[in-house]
Amino acid sequence: MEFAHAPVMLAEVLTALRPRSGGMYVDGTLGGGGHAAAILEASTSDGWLWGCDRDEVALEATGLKLARFVGRFELRRANYAELVGWIAPASVDGVLLDLGVSSPQLDVAERGFSFQREGPLDMRMDARQPLDAAVLVNEWPETELARIFWELGGERQSRRIAKAIVEARAARRIETTTQLATLIEKVIPRYGQKSHPATQVFQALRMTVNDELGALREGLTGAMTILRSGGRLAAITFHSLEDRMVKRFGNERSLHYTFDGTVDVPELRRPRTPELRWVQRKAIQPSAAEVVANPRARSAQLRVMEKI
Repeated sequence: MEFAHAPVMLAEVLTALRPRSGGMYVDGTLGGGGHAAAILEASTSDGWLWGCDRDEVALEATGLKLARFVGRFELRRANYAELVGWIAPASVDGVLLDLGVSSPQLDVAERGFSFQREGPLDMRMDARQPLDAAVLVNEWPETELARIFWELGGERQSRRIAKAIVEARAARRIETTTQLATLIEKVIPRYGQKSHPATQVFQALRMTVNDELGALREGLTGAMTILRSGGRLAAITFHSLEDRMVKRFGNERSLHYTFDGTVDVPELRRPRTPELRWVQRKAIQPSAAEVVANPRARSAQLRVMEKI
């Protein structure tokens, strides 16, 4: 199966990570290997890269793409949340996390990520794991479905959709992407709207199946552990939940003080040494030319921080 994936914000990532001769880098979300190849190219003949991806097809595609850099990289089928167990602390100069789902995953019907193509309700980035979208849709309680549709998808009709799913599955198991999409469209008629009514529900299911926010939480902490002083973390996000988590992480770790609880009371602050600094506080957006060439890049945001 082909895994052709255009790397998003490639020039901006290279500017952020500053690959150099002899540098050590990590690509925690390889995709098709576009970013990884560019990092190895920019770090001349002796830069090194560790790369991982949960998707076996992506990993195979990356191996082929990086063949000309043989001896300068190590690839592993793994979740980027596991970086600390693989790479030594304070040993790398740059870490890239390109989050979300890739175009090949969306475009291959058998993967079950898209409501626009008939396929099984799967949505697993790692096919080895037992939990897939069909388990959620057919076995999870109505209250839990409503919760994830609201919390991870921002779906205002989360309760109505969850109720309809539970009623429908009592008569017949929901097996395919189009079954579910048609059911949701009956609950929330499209009425000429540009976006499909199932968009947010499918996002919530995918994020739950792959524990994307949990992986991001672990991955950010792990990245800071393996970075050496002066090393940079570049994170590309595609929706607000991911971006808020990255922004909150950077803001908290760059503070020169700490406090207990959730409310920052100036009188109760305690001094501490910041762990990182923002390279650029505002998120970097893709260029207009890139969005024209690759419309799926339009929601991308790049945030860059440097370990102190």
